[in-house]
Amino acid sequence: MALNLVVKVHPVVLFQIVDAYERRNADSHRVIGTLLGIADKGIVEVTNCFCVPHKEYADQVEAELNYAMDVYDLNRRVNSAENIVGWWATGNEVTNHSSVIHEYYSRECSNPVHLTLDTSLQGARMGLKGYVCVSLGVPGGKSGCMFTPVQVEITCYSPEVVGLQLCAKTMSAGSGTRSRQVQPMMDLSQVAEASSKLGSLLDQVLAYVEDVLAGRIQPDNAVGRALLNLVHSVPHMSQEQFSEMFNSNVKDLLMVITLSQLIKTQLQLNEKLTLLTSL
Repeated sequence: MALNLVVKVHPVVLFQIVDAYERRNADSHRVIGTLLGIADKGIVEVTNCFCVPHKEYADQVEAELNYAMDVYDLNRRVNSAENIVGWWATGNEVTNHSSVIHEYYSRECSNPVHLTLDTSLQGARMGLKGYVCVSLGVPGGKSGCMFTPVQVEITCYSPEVVGLQLCAKTMSAGSGTRSRQVQPMMDLSQVAEASSKLGSLLDQVLAYVEDVLAGRIQPDNAVGRALLNLVHSVPHMSQEQFSEMFNSNVKDLLMVITLSQLIKTQLQLNEKLTLLTSL
C-alpha cells in the first residue's frame, strides 16, 4: 500500500457513523463498521458505510460477521459499484484490537483503509484520521504491522452540499427553542441566494486585487494562478447573450416545476379516485 494514498470521505458517511454511535448499546464504548466505496489509482473514495455489531473483551473481539456480509450483499443489489474498501471505528486512537479487526478486512478487500472518528470531541472538534497497515519485520524472523497515517479529505456531491447548507441553517434557526427545523427553499429562491453569495465573493476578489495593485498587501502566486484560471474559464459572451441564456434556463426550470406539480396533482387525484372505487 502506497503511503501517498488519499482517502476522500463523503459527509453521509460521517452522519452514519455519528448516528450509529448515538444508537449504540449502553455498555458499548466503541462502534465499528464497514466502509464502502471505490478505490482507483491511489485514491479511495468512501461513499457509504454501515455498522457491524461487536463486543470487545480484554483478550478477544466478537463481531457479527454474518450480519455484515448480509448487509453488504443487500447494498450490492442497490449499488453494485460500491465495494468494501476498509473499516471505521469511533475514537481518537488505534487500539490493541484494531489489528485483529484489520486482519479480517484484509481478507475481504485488498489494502483496506481504517478511519477513526473522534465522537468524544476532544479538542472541541470531531477529529477524522485515516490509516493503512504496513508490514514490519526481518526476513526469516518475526513480523508485525504498524498503522501509518494517510491523508484524509472531505468531498461532496452537489446534493450533499445542499443538505449541508440546510444543516448549517438549523444551528441558528433553532436558537432558544427546542425545534431546529428548516424547510428547503424553492428553486428560484436558491438561485437568488446563490447569486447573492456569488456577488459577495466577487467583491472580495476585487478588493484583494485592488489591495495588491495598491501595494497594501503582498501578492500570492497561488491566488494569482487561481484567478487566471477563473478568468479563462468564463465563456466570452456579450451581456445580451448571457441574459438570453439565463432567461432560457429559467424558463426550463419553470417548465420542470410546472410539470412536477401537474404530476403530483394527477397522482393525488388518482389516489382519491381509487379510494372511492374501492368503497
